[in-house]
Order: sequence, then C-alpha cells, then structure tokens
Amino acid sequence: MRGEATPFPLWYHPLYTDGIHPEARFPRDRYVRLLNRLTTNAPHGAIDVRTPHAVQREVLHLAHDATYVERFLNGELDASEERRIGLRPWTPDMIERTMRLMGGAVEATVHVVQHGGFSGNMAGGTHHAHRDFGSGYCVFNDLAVCALHAITTLGLDRVAILDLDVHQGDGTASIFTDEPRVLTVSVHCATNFPFRKAVSDHDLVLEPGSGDDAYLEATQQGIDLCLGFEPDLLLFQAGVDGLEADALGKLSVSRGGMQQRNALVFDAAAASKMPTVVFMGGGYAKPIDATLDAFEDLFLAAADAHRRCTTTA
Repeated sequence: MRGEATPFPLWYHPLYTDGIHPEARFPRDRYVRLLNRLTTNAPHGAIDVRTPHAVQREVLHLAHDATYVERFLNGELDASEERRIGLRPWTPDMIERTMRLMGGAVEATVHVVQHGGFSGNMAGGTHHAHRDFGSGYCVFNDLAVCALHAITTLGLDRVAILDLDVHQGDGTASIFTDEPRVLTVSVHCATNFPFRKAVSDHDLVLEPGSGDDAYLEATQQGIDLCLGFEPDLLLFQAGVDGLEADALGKLSVSRGGMQQRNALVFDAAAASKMPTVVFMGGGYAKPIDATLDAFEDLFLAAADAHRRCTTTA
C-alpha cells in the first residue's frame, strides 16, 4: 500500500502583485490570478502555498555587489538605473516585494536540498540582473543567489541552471563567468532582448518562428547538458514567453509544446532524483490568459512530478 505524497511547496506573497504599480507596463495581475487558478484547479492537497520571509541582505551579497545592494535598499538608485530595471512607476513596496521574492526563491532552494523532490516560487526567474545592476524587470538575480547559497551554505558541489525563457539569461551568464561549480544553459530566441548577449556555458539559440519541434529539440539538448554535468541541484527558469501568443516572444511555441517541455524537464529530473526548483520566468501574452494557461500547466505538472517523487512505498 502506497503512502501519501507530500504536497508541492510553492512560495507566494501578495506583494508579488501589489508591490508593482497598477500603471506599470508589467502584467502584475498574473501572480494573483494564477494563485486563484491553482487554488481552484489543483487536486486537493497537491500544492502547499507558503509565505516567504524577506531574504537576508548578506545572502544577496553572494551574487551581487554590496554597494549596489545597499543603494537599492536605501532607495538610492538614480532614474536611469530604475528605467533600466523597469517596473515603473515604483511603489513604496518595491523594496519589500523584491526582498520577499528573493526570500521565496532561497526558501524553495533550501527545501529541496533538505527534502528532495520539487519546489517553486510563483515569481522570479530574474535572469537579467547582473552583479552590480538590474535590468529587464529584474532587480537581483534569484537564480545566481540560490546557486551560490546552495554551494556556499548548503554544502553542494555543483548546480545546473536550465533557462528556457525566450530571452537569454544574460545576467546569470555574466555572474557565473569562470565559475566551474555552476553550469549555465540558456535556450532562447536569437533576436529577442537582451540585444547584447552574454556568454553562457551553453547558449542554444533559436531563430524567430522556430515552433515546437525546434524548441523541444533544444530543450532536450539543454537537459542532457545539465545531466551530464552531474549536478546536485537543478534550477529551472521556466518562462513561458516563447508562446506564440506572447507579446514579447518570437518562437511561436504552442501551449501543447510548453506542456511537452515541462514533461521533458520534470521526467528527467524525477528519473535522476534531481532536487529541482521551478522559477516562474517571463510571460506577457495580451490578453494575459494564454500566459496564465501555460503557468497553470507548469505548476500543476510540477506538483504531479513532486507527488510521484515523494510518494512513499
């Protein structure tokens, strides 16, 4: 007789939505609307929604210049720095939002290292943040912070970052230049932001309009590269902005293609018993419903993979 599986732990805070100004170009409502969908549609007991604490600033220093961290926390970034990040006009809650978002990522990482299986943060995937500046809706780089926290504090030897967002993980790549303990793999569109690309360990570049088959082939190649690295932890940047309906993506991936992508990643991680953290990443369809469909698919699939991994014999 099989025992009960543990629920998929997923971190969320109301500030993920409320900390962004209603007039910002960023689709802030995607977080609360996704929460409502998951609460309604997930099987009973499948997902455990947890509230993140604010990350400790010293943890941010693992991946970011201390002066940049302090200037952000003190509200001292100038207009050009804020403009480069976006999310404007900034709200009084922007600092706490950022610290809670980073806290959710770190807590999700600690959880899977200690307990195995899968976890997620219902925000983040902030792969455009560099060591000493933010960019592209990203203040700090949660992938980089979590990877270095896992190595320096949690005792892991190697971490793989699989970035399947339509945009290159340029901040992540730049932070981990000459860092042999972290593997960076980015599958992205050749002509999307950022227009000046960094150099990942492996950049798997797709042309606009590539569609499902090319995207899934590159995804499988990225998975194989990650597994070949023999990491102790997988960080999965699971942006869905490669969707055909996305306003900022150009890859023309279908919803079914995204579902197949998720299955490839989760099945490989489960088969190798690889602790895996899911970072939400980008998604900007107009209207936002296609993005919400794909993110709902993502987290329901993650919850199912976690169930399969953690069900006791």
